[in-house]
Amino acid sequence: MSKSRLQTLFRSRSRLRAGCCSQPRPIALAGPRLGPDAGVTLIEMLIVILLIGLVSAVVAINVLPSLDRGRTEKARSDIAQLETGLAMFRLDFGRYPSMQEGLSALAAPPPRPGGPGTERGAPYIRALPNDPWGRPYAYVIPGAETDYELYTLGADGLEGGEGADADVRTGQ
Repeated sequence: MSKSRLQTLFRSRSRLRAGCCSQPRPIALAGPRLGPDAGVTLIEMLIVILLIGLVSAVVAINVLPSLDRGRTEKARSDIAQLETGLAMFRLDFGRYPSMQEGLSALAAPPPRPGGPGTERGAPYIRALPNDPWGRPYAYVIPGAETDYELYTLGADGLEGGEGADADVRTGQ
């Protein structure tokens, strides 16, 4: 602190002791004194809201494609898990589940042929998953080029498509 500020501070305290003033005057040691006009202007608020909007737009543009890629990768992973279950089912039964049995035969397998005591102890998959868009996976036997076909129709639920709307099939 400068010498003049210390002297001012000392004088105001000595006046209090002498009883010349009923209340001490506040001494501003740092920064400007705030008055009734202090606050945030409308322009400042609009600039802050604009900046928040711009940052949100940049984040959304960068994150949304990642969500679509993540859903497609989850569909591929689910199909691979279902393919493993179908292969294990074929090892035990010598065939793939029929269209009537469907993929639910992987979660609750029928008794194995051969009489009592030859049933499989656990299901081939714990639970039958839906695709990332909330629809069941499609299972067709026989498939067009393989023994079976397992697929999901993508985000739009229609055959074909590109990007997030593209079908995800076995062997992709």
